[in-house]
Amino acid sequence: MQLTPGPGYTITIRIEMPKQVGLFSSVASAINGVGGDICASDIVRTSSNSVFRDFTVNARDEDHEKEIVEAVKKIEGLRIVHVSDRTFLLHQGGKIEIRNKLPIKNRNDLSRVYTPGVARICMAIHNDIQKAYRYTIKRNSIAIITDGTAVLGLGDIGPEAALPVMEGKAMIFKEFANIDAFPICLSSKKPDEIINTIINISPSFGGINLEDISAPRCFEIEENLKQKLDIPVFHDDQHGTAVVVLAALLNALKLVNKKIEDLKVVISGAGAAGIACCKTLIEIGVKNMIVCDTAGSIYEGRTNNMNPVKQWVSKNTNTEKFKGSLSDALNRADVFIGVSAGNILTVEDIKKMANDSIVFALANPLPEISPDEALPYVRIMATGRSDYPNQINNMLCFPGLFRGLLDSRAKTVNEEIKLAAARAIASIIDEKDLSEDYIIPSIFNRKVVQAVASAVEEESYRTGVASKER
Repeated sequence: MQLTPGPGYTITIRIEMPKQVGLFSSVASAINGVGGDICASDIVRTSSNSVFRDFTVNARDEDHEKEIVEAVKKIEGLRIVHVSDRTFLLHQGGKIEIRNKLPIKNRNDLSRVYTPGVARICMAIHNDIQKAYRYTIKRNSIAIITDGTAVLGLGDIGPEAALPVMEGKAMIFKEFANIDAFPICLSSKKPDEIINTIINISPSFGGINLEDISAPRCFEIEENLKQKLDIPVFHDDQHGTAVVVLAALLNALKLVNKKIEDLKVVISGAGAAGIACCKTLIEIGVKNMIVCDTAGSIYEGRTNNMNPVKQWVSKNTNTEKFKGSLSDALNRADVFIGVSAGNILTVEDIKKMANDSIVFALANPLPEISPDEALPYVRIMATGRSDYPNQINNMLCFPGLFRGLLDSRAKTVNEEIKLAAARAIASIIDEKDLSEDYIIPSIFNRKVVQAVASAVEEESYRTGVASKER
């Protein structure tokens, strides 16, 4: 699959061009000739003999960026002044900052926000620890915590390299749910150290969002923290994915007119997201499910490439103990959910599926199969990419979910809360508006956060995990 040019790889090429007829067209033709997508062309300044012009171009990847620049360099009579990558420029100096909510204009202000006045607030909290929610940032803050071992599709790249992702997530929390989120990247891969560190910093936060921690360590870390903390702990790679997948599936089933209990579901990927999707689908009534990893189907009695979580999968799925490849597992399957690797399926694999098949190929940046290849043979197609319809993105879940958790001061995140979030996401699209290329709302639909937050808050009270009085 060849990626289409997109805003993730945008360069601006500043060119000094003689005032010569036809040179602009030569530059445009050179860029278009190697597949670049010109977004804009702006004159920066002029001189008596030259025009300085910025060409802003979308590319497919970094190699394509270089190819575009080389194509422009071959044009005689012009000079490339410099090339800037707009994505790198956006990240320069970091993407977030801390701002004061109140100005400090004089000594009176200083006496209230700091010493001596602040001592009264400290003692009020000392006497009633719950007042930390009223008088500190705790009521509206979460920690986004990673060890950098499973970052996007990049793998174990370390805590420093994970920081730009955590900053981006903090931006999303603030922009869409007005939550103050703090990126915290840990320099340890040991579960016990990570658990203890999070416990020790937890008094500052109203919730913990675990992110990009590799499996199976992430399961141990989350379970320990849920038992030891009285604030919600949510591993977004697991449960955020599962929630949005379920929301999309609920709407897709309305179109194909199939029942959950009658489905045959095949999941590719037995990491954090795959296991969470598996557990969530079992929770809602899927009975026939096969989970596959790089060694093929997971079945009871398999001994190679297993771990405790996969042992659980072997005992709770694949009741017929099917032994075979992912391709073979897809025979007569109604639903495929891919949270694994790109380009692992072929058209022939997809053709094996049942009529009105549903394919969620969510690997990024390359899906398990190209939508262009699969669409002629499936009823509904979804990916994790923004340049195709039906983008399944965790962002539909986590801002609203944490907004509801914080507003109810929930102590934990239970299954009922996650199911409520999924149903809230699905409900944004009216049934009369559903179509094969519109089963999930846009991540920019501001109604999503409000709906999810409301559903999560209500379910927190209904299930008795809320600690704030109504």
